[in-house]
Amino acid sequence: MAAEAVDLLSLFLPLVARTGPLAIAQLGQSLDGRIATESGASHYINGLEARTHLHRLRAVVDAVLVGVDTVNDDDPQLTVRHVAGRNPVRVVLDPRGRVRRGSQLLHDGAALTVHVVSGAAGGDDLAPGVERVVLPVSAEGRFDPGAVLGWLQTQGLRSVLVEGGGRTVSAFMHARGLDRLHLLVAPLLIGSGRPGLQLPPVLTLDEALRPRCHSYRCGEDTIFDLELRRS
Repeated sequence: MAAEAVDLLSLFLPLVARTGPLAIAQLGQSLDGRIATESGASHYINGLEARTHLHRLRAVVDAVLVGVDTVNDDDPQLTVRHVAGRNPVRVVLDPRGRVRRGSQLLHDGAALTVHVVSGAAGGDDLAPGVERVVLPVSAEGRFDPGAVLGWLQTQGLRSVLVEGGGRTVSAFMHARGLDRLHLLVAPLLIGSGRPGLQLPPVLTLDEALRPRCHSYRCGEDTIFDLELRRS
């Protein structure tokens, strides 16, 4: 087989052949770990090949999950426009009900959108066809990642892509809710801006995470496939 085919199999067979639940996250970032500028601009840090890889990830999962800030900043569609496949269920974590009512994924009808809020989020005035779900939050007003994944599994959504943003991916990683993480790194130095992963500090490097890692070329970018939990 061609080298590109071998890489695709290496990246996606662990995902599609898994028999149990799967939670995978992705972050597209610069060499210095930034996922956007200070103003939130992120279009486009990664090249077309990396964005196509992201659409392939969407095509092999049941649901794609983002935080409300990603929706408000980027207005994403969360569909598989660059590849053949089925659009996943779109899940927006929005404990305070701050999502912009004109967001594309609330109106385009391309796939079911699930709006996850807390009991304090107020009334539901979203577009018809958007499913509203109320889940408990912590004293700090945050959802428990394990509870979110558990609820999705009860709905038959057993494979989930946590797509962003950085705080949402970091929360799921800190809660040990992720099986894999794909870091798509662009040959770009932003110098300042919004960071990707933000985990609690460690005192020594012995406490740092050292997951099994494989890297793949993806156009001008590099994919780092991190195995956080052994299959």
